[in-house]
Amino acid sequence: MLTPLGEDLTERARRLLLDATEIEAMAQAHNNPFEEDLKLGSIPTIGPYLLPRALRAIREAFPGLRVYLREEMTESLIEGLNAGRLDLVLIALPFETGALKAMTLFEDGYQLASPAGWPLPHGADALTQSGQLMLLERRHCLQRHALEAYPGRIAAAEDSLAATSLITLIAMVSEGLGITLLPNLAVEAGVVGNTQIQLTCLPDACPRRVALAWRPGSARVEVFKQLGSLLMNQHNIASANSPQG
Repeated sequence: MLTPLGEDLTERARRLLLDATEIEAMAQAHNNPFEEDLKLGSIPTIGPYLLPRALRAIREAFPGLRVYLREEMTESLIEGLNAGRLDLVLIALPFETGALKAMTLFEDGYQLASPAGWPLPHGADALTQSGQLMLLERRHCLQRHALEAYPGRIAAAEDSLAATSLITLIAMVSEGLGITLLPNLAVEAGVVGNTQIQLTCLPDACPRRVALAWRPGSARVEVFKQLGSLLMNQHNIASANSPQG
């Protein structure tokens, strides 16, 4: 166990090492910042539905950039970014990010997923009158974002009905256990597949914001911004070509 003084010294040492890493990155940036390793973290409700279709475009645009992916919860991603374990993170806002710099890529709305043949009231009524609303576990920021789709009008599901992934939620809906909210990003990527559920657009729901975040003062800001523009473009293309778009 560290004493308070030990904790303070450890934190100061961590910041010094991080500053040294940034100085090295600044020196390398004068060569070609697009020919380096990039440690990119993402939350599970964004990465699998956005990055696979974007990686090919990233390789074509920046052939010398080696992207290493990590999938973690938001708190862990932010901790890893601040500690220097990650260079860039893909998260959903609103979320408290402290002094980190953020670039919003696009807004991600929701669709109501319900069992086939389920009655379909409109808007928030679909979430309060149609039966049990099931969401992800509390550690997923998507649970809070889904609840904020209609602020103050819907309540969280019981923990016993919370799921660990969108795939699990979809399976529970398909079995007739209740309804859920699915992000448009996941729906457009085909997360529903051939399951026996029906989808209803919720155009009046407050969307989450998909964003890239990085440490202030990073020497690779231009790389991050160009990656962000590429991800935005890939999302726009996918949305336009999606049957749900």
